[in-house]
Amino acid sequence: MTIFFILGIPLLLALAALVVRKKDVFGAVNSAGYLIVLCLSSGLLRQAVFLKRDIACFSFIYLDALSVFFIFVISVVAFASALYSIGYLKREMGRGVISEKKAGAYYLFFNLFCCSMFFVPAVNNLGMLWVAIEMTTLISALLVGFYNKKESVEAAWKYIIICSVGIIFALLGTILFSYAFAISGLSKSLNWSDMAPVAHILDKNILKAAFIFILVGYGTKAGLAPMHTWLPDAHSQAVAPISALLSGVLLKTAIYAILRFGIIVIKGVGFAYFAHLMILLGVISLIVSSGFILVQKDLKRLLAYSSIEHIGIISIGFGLGTPLAIAGALFHIFNHAVTKSLMFFGAGNIVNVYREHNMNVIRGVIKALPFTGIMVLLGCFALAGLPPFSIFFSEIMIIIAAFTSSSYLVAGLLLLFLAVIFAAFIYHFGKMLFGNIPNEMKAGGEPLSGKMAFLFLFSLVCVSGALLIYAGKDLIWLAQKLFQV
Repeated sequence: MTIFFILGIPLLLALAALVVRKKDVFGAVNSAGYLIVLCLSSGLLRQAVFLKRDIACFSFIYLDALSVFFIFVISVVAFASALYSIGYLKREMGRGVISEKKAGAYYLFFNLFCCSMFFVPAVNNLGMLWVAIEMTTLISALLVGFYNKKESVEAAWKYIIICSVGIIFALLGTILFSYAFAISGLSKSLNWSDMAPVAHILDKNILKAAFIFILVGYGTKAGLAPMHTWLPDAHSQAVAPISALLSGVLLKTAIYAILRFGIIVIKGVGFAYFAHLMILLGVISLIVSSGFILVQKDLKRLLAYSSIEHIGIISIGFGLGTPLAIAGALFHIFNHAVTKSLMFFGAGNIVNVYREHNMNVIRGVIKALPFTGIMVLLGCFALAGLPPFSIFFSEIMIIIAAFTSSSYLVAGLLLLFLAVIFAAFIYHFGKMLFGNIPNEMKAGGEPLSGKMAFLFLFSLVCVSGALLIYAGKDLIWLAQKLFQV
């Protein structure tokens, strides 16, 4: 089956990373592997969403439209990160920052990390879902601390400790869900496909308590405030292509887990309970992120706090619960993934040349790195939600849904904080991109593989809004199927 190829190719590439010595050659092979994975996931997406077919295998693998959508998003960012990694690692090896052996370790952990993320939406068993998300934490922590510097090691430990505490809460929530299913008189099972159809007969009080644990546990991994404290450190210290994977898709795997449990809660206790919690955490995330974005001085931490903002927007979209809002939230998951990955690639190039994270000393990026500078400028507009870029369309869908469902306070808060964050982004990036470069610096070359990764992501940023016209009905269908609205 296709899903086994999607899971197997990263594992094969991880093994190959131990054997192939020339890492620039392996980088090309690695990118080709993820291009195949992207093509396979596109075929699955067509089958699950456009042809509306679910896929089950041995009761262990269960793929519906939601699962396949997340697999597709992961494959897009994984391919772009693999492509960008070629030039990035070659440059780091050329500077003597890492050795050939260290580059091999990077590719080993890169592929294991991607495999663990693909595993999250593929499994049917909610216990194995917990195991898969814990695997993503342990493997990605090695990539956060990849440079073995004091700051990166501290960030990796902080990431492991905080997310491990969160994952314990998620485990307790999973156990409570299993207990609610067991005392209902049905056969014991942790399979989502078994629990969802009978959610209406499960004990409502247990489901409510269990979902609190799930929301705190997986919300920590998703970067929802106030459980977000690991995120700025980990994103700012990780290798640039790993920062893209962390922000673009790792956070979304935790959102996926929340949705899987949330669907059971909605069917068991009603939508209002789920909605109020999701909107509350979404608004808190917007408030916290906007404050830190305004005063931020570190480039990669700025992008990390932006991730918290967008996770908050996604949470609000799912909390509003109308078909338009849910479709907007799903669309925003994809849009944020491709746009934020592009921006982290740009930040990686900037930090590599300027040797600085401090935005107050970075000037003249467009002169020093013309291609990267233009991409970051356009990416800044896209991330801030300007038309005609894709994030504008998903944000406007959620805002319209808030107004049409009479959630005027939520809509007003969304508009307020989006305006504040837009102004902050224009201010911060305007200072960095324009002006004169430092006297000791010269305009640098930019690797072809990196340019190809930029162009691949930017094309998606530009055309996905137009694709909404083509796929809009399928997104609405997925939204209606998701929560049965």
